[in-house]
Amino acid sequence: MSDDFKFDDNLVDPSLLVSDSMQTAVDMYEKRIYDLQQLLEISRSLCSTLEYSTLIESILYTCMCQMHVMGAGLFVFDDIDSNSFNLASNHTGMDVDPSVTYSIHASHPAIQFLSSHNEAITIDVLKEAIGKDTEIPQIESLHPTLIIPLFHKNRMNGILLMGERLDLGEGTDYSEYDKTQLLAIASLAAVAINNASLLEKSSTDMMTHLKLKYFFFNILTDKLDIALSQKQELGVLMFDIDFFKKFNDTWGHACGDYVLKTVAKIIKSNTREHDIASRYGGEEFTVMLPNTSKDDSMAVAERIRKEVENYDFTYENQHMKVTISIGCSVFNSETNPVTTAKDLVEQADKALYVSKHNGRNKVSFADKNIINSIEVSE
Repeated sequence: MSDDFKFDDNLVDPSLLVSDSMQTAVDMYEKRIYDLQQLLEISRSLCSTLEYSTLIESILYTCMCQMHVMGAGLFVFDDIDSNSFNLASNHTGMDVDPSVTYSIHASHPAIQFLSSHNEAITIDVLKEAIGKDTEIPQIESLHPTLIIPLFHKNRMNGILLMGERLDLGEGTDYSEYDKTQLLAIASLAAVAINNASLLEKSSTDMMTHLKLKYFFFNILTDKLDIALSQKQELGVLMFDIDFFKKFNDTWGHACGDYVLKTVAKIIKSNTREHDIASRYGGEEFTVMLPNTSKDDSMAVAERIRKEVENYDFTYENQHMKVTISIGCSVFNSETNPVTTAKDLVEQADKALYVSKHNGRNKVSFADKNIINSIEVSE
């Protein structure tokens, strides 16, 4: 192009010229169409995730990505008979204060206000509404920029906290459009949480709050397939409370229930988030340990055995001695290539039989010699 070239306005059809305001409107509608497509994808993703901890993590990361936020947290009813909203590990990128218990009772004024206001607000607005003298360290200590209640069928089942936004050239404040988008995501998240909660309740033993047997087997089958394809090890523990009948016969069934619940609590406290502990039936329990070796599986079993043995079981001022017997089996594609969850559990059951046969209050591993000796005796 020569230096003396001159642009001639007459060569351009005026109808092709788009004003700045019109272009802005076009850009806005394109963004809204894109955001609606994003919401559809978010809906599909969240509503297809029924594993509770995975769902919570997905909600947090979705909100952080959509709003360019450095941290987020979510208070939920995370227990079957809970009457409080709890944070637990439901936060990412937020610094928690170890001196604060992140649980807010349903009767707290902050919960009461949020339950009646389906809108995204700041911590200052919340403080002003409930009274500046009312303390809510569970929320304030996390320094949220925005607070969004989650509603399902006019009932609040979660509280989303959004942290500090990244400045990508458009400032860090939330626009009204941003708040509307967050409320839409919160609505989808509330439905997904409700669905996951229903599954959680239907797959959980009401007394011990551990998983039911059928759920345990379903998850174990999936994890066994993963272990096989990725050449990982997979541990299974089976527990039985020694001489359990005596607790019912001596102190009544309420005492037996106390022992069951306490042992279950000890087992649960010694497992990781991605492990699965279940009430297998009666006084028997199982634990699945994904990607766990023989030595580590035996160490977990021994730790639980010792903690139960040393625990002061006290029922109506009666101090009782409780012990458990444990069997351990581990899938290994080379040394123990079982193909079904049933086979792996049966191996742990046979090892449990050995522990009970050898005096109880022991941990036994289901090696080939143990399994073969039991099969011969049978």
